[in-house]
Amino acid sequence: QVRLGESGGGLVQPGGSLRVSCKASGINFRLYALDWYRQAPGKERELVASISSDHNTYYVDSVQDRFTISRDNTRRTMYLQMNNLKPEDTAVYYCHTRHQGRDFWGQGTQVTVSS
Repeated sequence: QVRLGESGGGLVQPGGSLRVSCKASGINFRLYALDWYRQAPGKERELVASISSDHNTYYVDSVQDRFTISRDNTRRTMYLQMNNLKPEDTAVYYCHTRHQGRDFWGQGTQVTVSS
């Protein structure tokens, strides 16, 4: 059974940094592309960043040069390092993967950027 579990969210001041993690089980982790999505109140869920099995990365324009996605295959864990956080980054952050034609999501972790 595929399971994804996020951790590391919290409250941070504007300009601060935070790292969220996503640990996976039930898949051959190193073979899968993984994504970070986020959903702010009243808004649709949006793709933030992706990392392929061979570590190629993609970022949405709004987080380019501030966020870094990475993965540690030995720990079956994906990370999102978020620097220079802005109030508009406030959202629930979800990790995602696709397995046998189905989408799998974690439960999400809240990131709040506020002074």
